[in-house]
Amino acid sequence: MTVVDHGGLMDRVYRHQRHIYDTTRKYYLLGRDPMIAGLNPPPGASVLEIGCGTGRNLVKAARRYPRASFYGIDISREMLETAGRSISGAGLTDRVRLAFADAAGFDPQRVFGRQGFDRIFISYAVSMIPGWQAVMAQAFANLAPGGELHVVDFGDQSGLPRWFRGGLRTWLGWYHVTPRSDLFDVAARLAQAGGGLTSERRLYRDFAWLAVMGRPAAH
Repeated sequence: MTVVDHGGLMDRVYRHQRHIYDTTRKYYLLGRDPMIAGLNPPPGASVLEIGCGTGRNLVKAARRYPRASFYGIDISREMLETAGRSISGAGLTDRVRLAFADAAGFDPQRVFGRQGFDRIFISYAVSMIPGWQAVMAQAFANLAPGGELHVVDFGDQSGLPRWFRGGLRTWLGWYHVTPRSDLFDVAARLAQAGGGLTSERRLYRDFAWLAVMGRPAAH
């Protein structure tokens, strides 16, 4: 069996693309801003992004929710370098912390000195993570009581023309991206197993899917 160095792969994929990533991706990474708008963390909340990439989402979320603290992890050191510059340029270094970490084995206490987070979000990363179901399970386990896990990614494009779906899947494959057709099912099972609730939104004729999993509040 071939073992893939996922971090090294992501560095190779984005070593040069990271410089134009946000400019080009805004046209098809749809659903990111609706996801950020739905986070709605309470004052003083902690918010983690898994697979923070260039830091684009962290900057937008930190500006939208000035009373929350933000954290970001990524397995690509190349992307983290760009994210650090973005956050510094936005004047948010006092509210956003970054760390190199593999989401599959992420320990919030070791990395950030925290037991958990009030909100965790994953934007267009589960389609690139080989063990994405385990990553979602780990993220759900890292929620504080009453916390929420928000995941947005490519949907099945069932409402779009067949020629479009085929062309998109081929193009995504060049970048090691695989839409997860069972995203909603996995989200529902996670929430149910944890005694919580889930919601789902199908955006732009199923181009993008947004799943939210809630952990029960402490009694």
